[in-house]
Amino acid sequence: MLLPLQQGVLYGPVKSRRYGLSLGINLMPGGYKLCSLNCVYCHYGLTAVCTTDMKPHEVDLPRVGTVARAFEEKLRSSARIDVITFSGNGEPTLHPRFPEMVDEVVRLRDKHRPSARVVLLSNSTGLASEAVRKSLAKIDLPILKLDVGTEKAFKMINRPSRQVRFEDIVHRLTGLQNIYLQTVFVDGEQSNTSRSDIIAWMALIRNIRPREVHMYSIDRPVPSTEITLVSPARLEEIASVAYRQTGVTVKAFYAKRSTLGA
Repeated sequence: MLLPLQQGVLYGPVKSRRYGLSLGINLMPGGYKLCSLNCVYCHYGLTAVCTTDMKPHEVDLPRVGTVARAFEEKLRSSARIDVITFSGNGEPTLHPRFPEMVDEVVRLRDKHRPSARVVLLSNSTGLASEAVRKSLAKIDLPILKLDVGTEKAFKMINRPSRQVRFEDIVHRLTGLQNIYLQTVFVDGEQSNTSRSDIIAWMALIRNIRPREVHMYSIDRPVPSTEITLVSPARLEEIASVAYRQTGVTVKAFYAKRSTLGA
């Protein structure tokens, strides 16, 4: 069964394999998925509205004050919170006031939970905005998607909206510092794990030079029946080769995490 969509601006805290207990912040509408990609592996299912244009949907997006009030109330509670994560029913950086959201979340975190880290899980398409790119410096762990090394694979695995160009994403990622990249590998009819796929992906990792690369496969139900899990052994193999070829720290995540190059 696919994960249910978030109905409000906050969810959790939920257990994260990487960071402990994560309080999620959903900046997209409650009840439907609004995103710039329609990834074959998304645990929230198919994208109902696939676009980068938020103007027709602004009435459905939460306001800064609404998020800030709900967030501060949660921070004042007794709930354990290790990290605060921008994620949810689509791409958070597409919210027209995302930089202001970051400012408020960081301000309230500093006031109430200074030990909690702020995390962004992004598909990288919002980097078209200079304000979004500048806001990454205020986030403790800006984690940006890069699943593939070619435009052909991007269209097959990530299925972008018509406004999104793979070469633009790569260009903007290459111009950033102190970022983390996240990659989901899948096998089956729609796969990004062939030798040529991995070589092309590693070439981009080598140029972008992120602080770390975090690798996964699918571990929950997905909308496509044409993809399958990449085994932990294969993830470890890819991670090992990627570290040797790029010099970048690579972490493969599954039931038991392994770190290479750390």
